[in-house]
Amino acid sequence: MSSILGVGSRVKHPAFGDGVVIGAEVVAYKVCFITYGIKLVGKEYSSWDVIERIEADEKVSFSEAEKALIKILKTWSDISEVIPMGDKWKNGLMILKPEDTSLKPKEIPIDAFFHKIVMVRDRLRVMEQRINASELTDEEKVNLQQYITRIYGSLTTFNILFKNKEDQFVGEKSE
Repeated sequence: MSSILGVGSRVKHPAFGDGVVIGAEVVAYKVCFITYGIKLVGKEYSSWDVIERIEADEKVSFSEAEKALIKILKTWSDISEVIPMGDKWKNGLMILKPEDTSLKPKEIPIDAFFHKIVMVRDRLRVMEQRINASELTDEEKVNLQQYITRIYGSLTTFNILFKNKEDQFVGEKSE
């Protein structure tokens, strides 16, 4: 039997993919897998790769396990954090008016539009993380990262909607 894995150990399971140990039961580990959620895996299981081993503590507080899980979810999930929109835009309305006056304008609540913009930003971040964690060559990763940076740059137009500057899009910096 291999040594016991501690909370925070990273593993790669042949069926469930990448995961992190978030707890240990008597005969099984509680593992949070990126794609499949939380699963129990027997402590005797040996067909997975241990990517990073954390030594098991006698006691791990719930708050430590919770912090580890929050970090994992922020890094790998499509769950969006709540990003505040600028107060002056709340309950506002975007009106898209075509040049042809025989066509009706389209009205979109700014809140709904802002939510879509935030979702695009969050999905770009997840894509970046997946590119960085992939088995692509460094050159391929750099090329894809440059495209993503340009996409962020194209989206800076919408920065006026964000309440906090740290939530805004950032494109390429000129040197």
